[in-house]
Amino acid sequence: QLVESGGGLVQAGGSLRLSCAASGRTFSSYTMGWFRQAPGKEREFVTVIYRSGSRWIGEITKYAESVKGRFTISRDNAKNTVYLQMNSLKPEDTAVYYCAADGNFHPTGWVPLTTDFTSWGQGTQVTVSS
Repeated sequence: QLVESGGGLVQAGGSLRLSCAASGRTFSSYTMGWFRQAPGKEREFVTVIYRSGSRWIGEITKYAESVKGRFTISRDNAKNTVYLQMNSLKPEDTAVYYCAADGNFHPTGWVPLTTDFTSWGQGTQVTVSS
């Protein structure tokens, strides 16, 4: 089960931090992602944090081009929580943000798709005013 929090209304240029609390005893091995869906648009990938399964490669993070340099994903395995720090927000970031989880490892060249994730949160609204 995934529960998001932290959404709200913010002015352009502002910041928000979303949280996603997960239940499960193996959270540290989960692939955790954030997606978003704006009105009238398809759900799109924002960011992901995961492991490839190789002991030689540490945790991997990927970002959509539109959020690179502004958003940061992180996780606290002791709290079973993943975070999305969003800075320099723009009106086009307005959307419902969804947390997603998957119990599999993925290769370093993986391109995350919504169909790769087995668990989803209920979503949290982020509105950025201009």
